[in-house]
Amino acid sequence: MTSTRPTDPAPARRRVRRAALRLTSLALLGGLALTGCAAGTSATTAEDATTSTATISEAAAGATTSTSSTTAETVSATAEAAEAFLATLSDEQREAVLYDYDDETKTTSWSNFPVTFVERAGLNLTDLTEAQQTAAMAVLEALLSDEGYATVTGIIGGDEFLLENSSSTEDSLGQYYLAFFGDPSDTDAWEVQLGGHHLGINATLEGTADSVTFAPTHLGSQPAVYTDGNGEEVQPLAGMYTTAFAFYDSLTDEQRAQLYQGEEVSNLVCAPGDTCDYPTGTGISGADLTDEQQDLLLGVIANWVGLSDDETTATALAEIEATLDETYVSWSGATVYDMTQGDGISFQISGPDVYIEFSNQQGSAGADVDGYVTGGWGHIHTIYRDPSDDYAGSVTQQAGSGIGGGGAPGGDGGMPPGRPDDAGTEAEAGAEADA
Repeated sequence: MTSTRPTDPAPARRRVRRAALRLTSLALLGGLALTGCAAGTSATTAEDATTSTATISEAAAGATTSTSSTTAETVSATAEAAEAFLATLSDEQREAVLYDYDDETKTTSWSNFPVTFVERAGLNLTDLTEAQQTAAMAVLEALLSDEGYATVTGIIGGDEFLLENSSSTEDSLGQYYLAFFGDPSDTDAWEVQLGGHHLGINATLEGTADSVTFAPTHLGSQPAVYTDGNGEEVQPLAGMYTTAFAFYDSLTDEQRAQLYQGEEVSNLVCAPGDTCDYPTGTGISGADLTDEQQDLLLGVIANWVGLSDDETTATALAEIEATLDETYVSWSGATVYDMTQGDGISFQISGPDVYIEFSNQQGSAGADVDGYVTGGWGHIHTIYRDPSDDYAGSVTQQAGSGIGGGGAPGGDGGMPPGRPDDAGTEAEAGAEADA
């Protein structure tokens, strides 16, 4: 993408380099090191093994740490891991996980709803053997940086925490699906899709173009902070809070007056898995920020585009930085990072090459846990889109049809009309689907 700035591009490149260097420290500040011991992925077929009783988080602990530092290494390692995963599957399972690259299913099979409300593509990881689960998580480990992998597995762990401890009767919590669109390759374009409650990863990889893109992606968390089985405190999306408030705190009173849209925390305008008209022009523009403030804004954006290796992250940030003057940021809700006060925050970043929304959902949606905050600050929905390159241009996002399209009317992700059959009351259904 070509910069629209008339000035010398050297300062812009320096800002991107500074933002890329800042990313590591921000990730260490906001993220968690969820590491596990190395384990092999020996081939296991459906005929000689039974479904695993392990959780996805337990399977995640079997993956090794990422060693990729370049886009080419990520593409190659992910393709190799995907082939190893496919080798563990039966013919029937392989057919279920593989789709054509341009299959429009990829646009409607990711959502913030639990899997009982929006059908995901691919294989349910909870239906696989332990060896198959470990091989599946190895695909994600190859695709993501260590910090990105910790974010994704932390989100999954929070969902498992809700299943085990909350008052919700939604029994699909903790279920996630893996699908491949196109055959895994270190040259041809293909996509890895991971979908489940509060998580929708769409990563398109293309070796010949030396490209990995995560647009579109949904990241969410409930609760925002929880305790895992080892007694460790986990906060998967802490970096989003810390970088957002670092940006907010850097602004002058005059800039905050442009940015701020009021005390009411709004829901997402563009729901996960649905179409979007990318509203923009509200708030403060990148052109009204100092170089240092632009760096901080890129640090916020890196929470979504920075899920993979350093080169992939720097490339994505450089493309976004090139049109940052035309990108607008708006903010509502709290102005101080204090999770014990108020209803949380919502913000929107909207420009030619990036669209991000962050929203604290008001209420626990039927998933209360004694001693934990599961609404407001503790219930996060986000969306990341690229208005110019969603799905690397392979398909066009299809319009949603109620729950099946990833969002209810209004784009807030949620109040479906009711649960099927006798799974619960209509009131429970609406609350739980917004979880």
